[in-house]
Amino acid sequence: MVTAGTEAAIAASIAQAVKASGAIVQVEPNDFLVLLGKCDRPLVVQARGSWPAFRHRYLFGGRGLIFYTKSKDPLQFPMSVERITAKRIWVP
Repeated sequence: MVTAGTEAAIAASIAQAVKASGAIVQVEPNDFLVLLGKCDRPLVVQARGSWPAFRHRYLFGGRGLIFYTKSKDPLQFPMSVERITAKRIWVP
């Protein structure tokens, strides 16, 4: 049985996680590339998902938001994009 105190603790944990992660906006891969093209020197974090969905995942920040996309095939970036490869990307 979940008590009111436990529910409050869970709600506080969720609120803290949202504050820590900021606003994450999921977009389609083509929209992600368009947004990247509007930045001077974008930094993209990339990771390959694991089984069962072997998807390529990408993040980059712009205008106070974090943009996220995933794609079956790797995205092709302009030379101006700096990339960091992460072991894993987790989006709440």
